[in-house]
Amino acid sequence: MLGIIGKKIGMSQLFLENGEIVPVTIVEAGPCPIIQVKTPEKDGYSAVQLGFEKAKERLLRKPDLGRFKAVGIEPKKHLVEIRDFENTNCQVGQLVTVEMFKVGDSVKVIGKSKGRGFQGVVKRHGFSGGPRTHGQSDRLRAPGSIGASAYPSHVIKGVRMAGRMGGKRRTITNLEVVKIDAANNLLYIKGAIPGAKNAIVTIRRQER
Repeated sequence: MLGIIGKKIGMSQLFLENGEIVPVTIVEAGPCPIIQVKTPEKDGYSAVQLGFEKAKERLLRKPDLGRFKAVGIEPKKHLVEIRDFENTNCQVGQLVTVEMFKVGDSVKVIGKSKGRGFQGVVKRHGFSGGPRTHGQSDRLRAPGSIGASAYPSHVIKGVRMAGRMGGKRRTITNLEVVKIDAANNLLYIKGAIPGAKNAIVTIRRQER
């Protein structure tokens, strides 16, 4: 198995044996039962579907609730499909835990970035703003010219402007697992990952 679903707990720091301080993100990962195993013969491709976090039955639609009952698994709130996996003998109901990783593994984390709402070009794109002198008192954080008036007489598609920032799917690669707490289902990952506290992320092992 190459991946697991987790919940971002927050950031902290660890002291390594050589005295180095390492910033880490703590993720509560799994245990994730396998809900479905897809095969090329039946579905056209190979994949496994994992579930995470207990869901209230009254909040599920009847078809979804019946799907969990058919395989004898407690209803889960989050489902993620992972296409490539190592173990070809995966079975429905099998648990995927943090023990699939080991210290030093290289992983990538997929999640949704923090939503910042509507932001201007200085914060959204890193613009420096207009001049601070010569009467430009109201141009400090303005974007400047966004197009010519004579030709093409319209704003060209793709011009960086103010707008909604964040809240998008992001993948951070080449992160390192520095500690594993199997008893509490915790992964300590070096560096920062997308999302706010309690955000749901997918952690995938990758080759260096």
